[in-house]
Amino acid sequence: MLKKVMSGIQPSGSLTLGNYIGALKNFVKLQDDHQCFFMVVDMHAITVAQDPVALREQSESVAALFIAAGIDPARSNVYMQSHVPQHAELGWIMTTLTAMGELERMTQFKDKSSGKDSVGAGLFVYPSLMAADILVYNADLVPVGEDQKQHLELTRDLAGRFNNRFGEFFTIPEPYIPKVGARIMSLDDGTKKMSKSNPNAGSYIALLDSPDVIRKKISRATTDSGREVIFDPANKPEISNLMSIYSECSGMTLQQIADRYEGQMYGGFKKDLAEVVVSTLEPLQQRYNEIRSSGAITDILAEGADRARIVAAETLNGVKERMGFLPAR
Repeated sequence: MLKKVMSGIQPSGSLTLGNYIGALKNFVKLQDDHQCFFMVVDMHAITVAQDPVALREQSESVAALFIAAGIDPARSNVYMQSHVPQHAELGWIMTTLTAMGELERMTQFKDKSSGKDSVGAGLFVYPSLMAADILVYNADLVPVGEDQKQHLELTRDLAGRFNNRFGEFFTIPEPYIPKVGARIMSLDDGTKKMSKSNPNAGSYIALLDSPDVIRKKISRATTDSGREVIFDPANKPEISNLMSIYSECSGMTLQQIADRYEGQMYGGFKKDLAEVVVSTLEPLQQRYNEIRSSGAITDILAEGADRARIVAAETLNGVKERMGFLPAR
């Protein structure tokens, strides 16, 4: 049997080039020889206040970008988290197995709650729902960024805890972290991850940015002192980040890029990089516009959710049986 892969992206903000390189490109590769579950995690999005109109638009937009990036809905399950209710039910069960101290140690909760007088309980307990997202499919592999490794560790702990109490049942999931391209950094700070939640739009390239906007953002991207185009993340994080983007979009190795621009200034490199990024995103944008105008995403999401519910329901029924719940008629 094919190993199962599960991952999701929140429909908050515009997906970025970092999301494409670090997540979507890998999703496309994984679907060749894995059973894949790729969802838009709308229930996670509401841990902070969302405008209903914007949430609906962003949810459909993210799902369409999944397909535009190359995910094949005939081979992979693409769906909304809220369309598979087993996520929420298993999420509640997982909260009963999670200790307060485990949730208090989550760095993302600390970051998102810092300086606020009041935060919703959902922001505190959402790592338990994230664990349920993974375990409801008994996923073998979870593509995660470095910032999500802590949540995956909690998932592994909860799976082991359940197995110890109720008998072997859950697969202990493993992280899938590509060696290259897993972490694209901000255009204005090479030490911080490129993030769609950054209030400075110049810090990221959105997948739906126009060619002129992309060129402007890259021309204004921060560079290190000096002028050498060399890959040295420790001493030259800014130019190293731009080289990583160039490599991921062009297929050239980092050494090939360094050789091409040896002895040249940053200006020519950045101008060429902008065209490489534009040529990468233009076909994706064209496919995205076709999907949105056709209305096909509604059927894609419905079919993906139907298939996902079959797997999720079987898992949830097994969990409830082992825990002693009376079966429903």
